[in-house]
Amino acid sequence: MTTKSEKPSFVFTGWHMLGAMLLFFGTIITVNFTMAYLASSTWSGLVVKNTYIASQEFNGKAAAIRDMLATGIKGKLEVKGQQIGYTLTLPGEEPVAAEKVTAHFKRPVGEKQDFLAELQPVGAGRYEATGPVLPGHWIVEVIAIKDGKTIMHEANRIAVIGEAK
Repeated sequence: MTTKSEKPSFVFTGWHMLGAMLLFFGTIITVNFTMAYLASSTWSGLVVKNTYIASQEFNGKAAAIRDMLATGIKGKLEVKGQQIGYTLTLPGEEPVAAEKVTAHFKRPVGEKQDFLAELQPVGAGRYEATGPVLPGHWIVEVIAIKDGKTIMHEANRIAVIGEAK
């Protein structure tokens, strides 16, 4: 019995191994660089400019918030279409007058669409502004000032449904 020696149709060589390694690691490196680019281009990651100073101011800010909460003043934010409304009341629904009320609308991620609305008094502790608020999620930081002192400072996360006109 005689056997005929056949040459295999495919031989895995060192060049094939090099190609496989380049494809494998090239894919991983490409994905990592893409993810890093997308992460850094969509949000700065900046929460405070100087963490050391923010940590030194923390106790003072916490005491100011405790004092503000002790007054019992409550705020209610409403966004309907182009109308931004805010109501300040004491317990028992007694209206609170403020000299200045501002609402800073911020997107949870990114800052390109952020804007500041100056709310004007319309009576009985009610403050309003007009302006298009785009649909989506917002973090609204409202600050009310009376006699040069902050009487209300709160942040609310809201979802606006529908289109701004």
